Amino acid sequence: MSAPDKVGLADRLFDAIERGDVPAVRACYAADARVWHNFDGTEQTVEENLATLTWLCSRLSDRRYDVSRREVLDSGVFQLHVLRGTLRSGEPFALPCAMLLTMAEGRITRVDEYLDRAQTTVL
Repeated sequence: MSAPDKVGLADRLFDAIERGDVPAVRACYAADARVWHNFDGTEQTVEENLATLTWLCSRLSDRRYDVSRREVLDSGVFQLHVLRGTLRSGEPFALPCAMLLTMAEGRITRVDEYLDRAQTTVL
């Protein structure tokens, strides 16, 4: 994949999450993609990750990603961002995250996500 293709795929993924468009998120993933989180060391399937995203979208409105760094790599994209939104209580929410997206043939094949899970307890 070219660098513009990788950036475009990352943009489509995060735009879809911001909109809460689960089918568009699914379209970004390879069928056998895996999503790993540092806080539990387990890998989610695509369907498990989509269930997590559906849950997140039900608890956090006005989602947006403030990207502070994005590097295009041979294997995909590395990104630092803060996920921002509004909690059901009306309070603002911010979650810093580092994410490595591995890509092949126009799809995301793996996500390695690093975040402080303690910050998600308010969700």
